[in-house]
Amino acid sequence: MPASPLREFTVDQLKVALFEDRESLGAAAAVKTAAAIRRLQETQPTVRMIFAAAPSQNEFLDALIRESGIDWQRVHAFHMDEYVGLADDAPQRFGNFLDTRLFRKLPFGAVHYIDGNAADPQAECHRYASLLREQPVDITCMGIGENCHIAFNDPHVADFQDPELVKLVELDETSRHQQVHDGCFATLDQVPKLAITLTIPALVAAPEISCMVPAAHKAEAVRHTLQDEISEEYPSTILRRHAKAELFIDQDSAREL
Repeated sequence: MPASPLREFTVDQLKVALFEDRESLGAAAAVKTAAAIRRLQETQPTVRMIFAAAPSQNEFLDALIRESGIDWQRVHAFHMDEYVGLADDAPQRFGNFLDTRLFRKLPFGAVHYIDGNAADPQAECHRYASLLREQPVDITCMGIGENCHIAFNDPHVADFQDPELVKLVELDETSRHQQVHDGCFATLDQVPKLAITLTIPALVAAPEISCMVPAAHKAEAVRHTLQDEISEEYPSTILRRHAKAELFIDQDSAREL
């Protein structure tokens, strides 16, 4: 059994659960998410999910793989963003990250990859958006960036009313530096400047959201998420308007609360 939270509270509509460390955070988030999958599989043939690719998700993904009683062949997976211009085999590509940590380890019925090397990135955005329209997502599993981005909706491109489901964006410096802080790239020059991202409406359209945010370098982002005005300046604040979103934090990421 996963550890019980040290504290639970609600900010607007957002449920928040505080755990001792990132391992117990990840385990609890996996239990909650797995229960949602099993519940949905009782009444519908396919469960559709969006996954984030980041070190903050490692413990959650590891624990989710160990959950039993899920028919993974009836789960279809999407991922929420992808760099433009990285080599197809680059480990930093988000599709490759999730392939290694999740998609190859379970018999998913389908995995829909964003092609960051498509000849026409705008056409790729339209293709992926069409998939999301045809297959509305049930569960979004996500994190929050150091600048409060969700997916690659950095503050300068975030739009709570975005008419698009998928778009091409230029990454801000904070997002690019975060990739270095996370150990994904050795230097800032190696981090791509463009990415394809699901927009905020695409992410929050899922009826259920699990958001996993461990570690001290996310403490400022957690504080903004929970304590500042809901606005595109801090994109993750939109979670406080979602009826069935839950934020999982640990003592390190909660240190500024």
